[in-house]
Amino acid sequence: MTTFQALVLALIQGLSEFIPVSSSAHLIIPGKLFGWPDQGLAFDVTLHVATLLATVVYFRNDLLDMIRGTVQSARIRQMNSSARLALLLIIAVIPTGIAGLAFHGIVEQYLRSDLVIACTTLVFGLLLWYSARWSKRHRPSRPSKGMTVKDALIIGTAQAISIIPGTSRSGITLTAGLFEKFSPVFAAKFSFLLSIPTIALAGGYEGLKLVMHGSDEPWDLLAVGFVTAFISGLIFIKIFMNIIERIGVMPFVIYRMLLSAFLFTMLFAF
Repeated sequence: MTTFQALVLALIQGLSEFIPVSSSAHLIIPGKLFGWPDQGLAFDVTLHVATLLATVVYFRNDLLDMIRGTVQSARIRQMNSSARLALLLIIAVIPTGIAGLAFHGIVEQYLRSDLVIACTTLVFGLLLWYSARWSKRHRPSRPSKGMTVKDALIIGTAQAISIIPGTSRSGITLTAGLFEKFSPVFAAKFSFLLSIPTIALAGGYEGLKLVMHGSDEPWDLLAVGFVTAFISGLIFIKIFMNIIERIGVMPFVIYRMLLSAFLFTMLFAF
């Protein structure tokens, strides 16, 4: 892998990790078009750590509020809104952890294909579009403080589906949040906060494999990937939240439709 390849792949990861368009769908494109080799486990772990740090930095005030709220709640033995949100995030990440442990091998063996990615990019893009229409036409938005354990489990279960390549973790959690009648802004924010323990678990699992198997990936390429993914991640989180607040999810639905068409074209062309 060259420095240019590391830069491009890190930019793609920084972009697609956070917006609902599927990082796996994007990462197969350079390999198909230019014949690039797989970037390797060490590089994957590096990008995960970078995007995790970008999320933590961007939502640092919310995280600090949850920490302070949890400490205060434990001190006075009464649940407050910040501690409750932290608890709901923990509950929501449980289904993903279970699904990852139970089905990771099956997904890697049978579902990590270009055809699956093209299909899921299309199907879950359409589902995101339908959830936005359903949310607007049939139900009023619920206040974020009204979130329940059931809501957290539903969103967490939806996130568990994202172990299927092409689904998009942020896309499926945003879709579930809209179906649960939350505003797009809160659904997106909860999705981002949920990504912190999720990426941490995934990165920790990949890091453990890296320690067990070792790696000879050059440090300079890892540094390029880390810095690029971190900076681009911060930028794209802000862009995504602004688009969600001002326009909604339709730009991402349209993009997913175009991306799926391109992926299907590549399947037949290459």
